[in-house]
Amino acid sequence: MKQTHGEERHWYAVHTYSGYEDAVARNLRQRIESFGMGEKIFQVVVPTEKKIKIKNGRKTEVREKIFPGYVLVDMIASDDAWSVVRNTPQVTGFVGTANQAVPLEPQEVEKLLKRASGDVVRHAIDLSAGDAVTIIDGPFKDLEGKVGEVDEERGKVKVLVPMFGRETPVELEADQVQRV
Repeated sequence: MKQTHGEERHWYAVHTYSGYEDAVARNLRQRIESFGMGEKIFQVVVPTEKKIKIKNGRKTEVREKIFPGYVLVDMIASDDAWSVVRNTPQVTGFVGTANQAVPLEPQEVEKLLKRASGDVVRHAIDLSAGDAVTIIDGPFKDLEGKVGEVDEERGKVKVLVPMFGRETPVELEADQVQRV
């Protein structure tokens, strides 16, 4: 596939085999160096973000890929630069039409890179509405209820607890409850 010549620098999304993003980024950086392409291929990024996973009431912090199966490349899409990226092992192609890669929108990339470098932590909670839970911490400790709502942005869960003959919603931190 031939790329149309361009002298403008843009970010492109490169599709890889899932699970090989870090290997592709490493291989691509080596290829850039060995082919002397530093003047045309500037950055290779696997965007990740911090997430707090809460499973069985335990918090663990992990870095998770924002777009599994993709690597972002900042480059001038000349034929030789295109070829270096395209022929990197485990790269399946560029995102775009059949014979032309479509550059990403600058504001899209800026938002992504900000999200990847930021300290904004997202929560991954292994509970969903309707799950039966026991409250393991706080003033409602040892009460049982069912999950009414999960707020992954804030790391909170709303639990419906039977009190005074009716279900009362109680907002708790996700690590204060445990699936029954």
